[in-house]
Amino acid sequence: MRNIDTKQITEAVAKMCVEANLTLSPDMKEAFTKAKTKEESELGKKIFSQLEENLEIAEAEKIPICQDTGMAVVFVEIGQDVSLQGVNITDAINEGVRQGYVDGYLRKSVVSDPIERINTKDNTPAVIHYNIVPGDKVKITLAPKGFGSENMSRVFMLKPADGIEGVKDAILTAVKDAGPNACPPLVVGVGIGGTFEKSALMAKKALTRSLDEKPEIKWVADLEEEMLDKINALGIGPGGLGGKVTALAVNINTYATHIAGLPVAVNMCCHVNRHVSIVL
Repeated sequence: MRNIDTKQITEAVAKMCVEANLTLSPDMKEAFTKAKTKEESELGKKIFSQLEENLEIAEAEKIPICQDTGMAVVFVEIGQDVSLQGVNITDAINEGVRQGYVDGYLRKSVVSDPIERINTKDNTPAVIHYNIVPGDKVKITLAPKGFGSENMSRVFMLKPADGIEGVKDAILTAVKDAGPNACPPLVVGVGIGGTFEKSALMAKKALTRSLDEKPEIKWVADLEEEMLDKINALGIGPGGLGGKVTALAVNINTYATHIAGLPVAVNMCCHVNRHVSIVL
């Protein structure tokens, strides 16, 4: 059994909040650079140049990539051989978010009640997902989620008879309906299977997968490539102003499901797709 003080978790989360909001992850930088060379429209190229300049300024000046510094979404994988010492882990994570957003001068965008709309003034609480895994380590992935793209996300409860073509139509429908509102070029996270809530969670988690990693299941890998081509053929383009590059990537997660269902969730993310991970 390995002991981990939750103070380490607080410190890590605080740093991750700032890092994720100020710098683009390596996989996103590579995807962005590749996509820029593929864009053919003059206006699309201009938008790419402006986005690239914004990223460079943010990193050099240590200011947020986007004014919407998001709601903190945190995925935590806890090794079953870990003993957490100190305050409750949820409290430790929220304290890290509080420190990161307050001390890092990041915009506080969270309200304590969805109807009364009173700002918590420290961007807490975070949305936290836990998973117990083998081993003696704790992996934390933090993904600040802006709501320009979040608001364009969808869940489709398809019939099994809709099959793979129904899945493709659902993904394309979500992207077409989003149009320029999700701040393209996008990363599109997709969850197929499970239940209503499981598909949405898979779609969210898919956005945190490195764009360098490909699915082990062949039909899933093939579907990612096909959907990326079809999405880019829509002509929405960078900034929604037309062009060849509407999406940088499509990441798909799958899970077992019920004989009577075929849930499909599509979680949109803008061109920065902020995410950072650490292993303690």
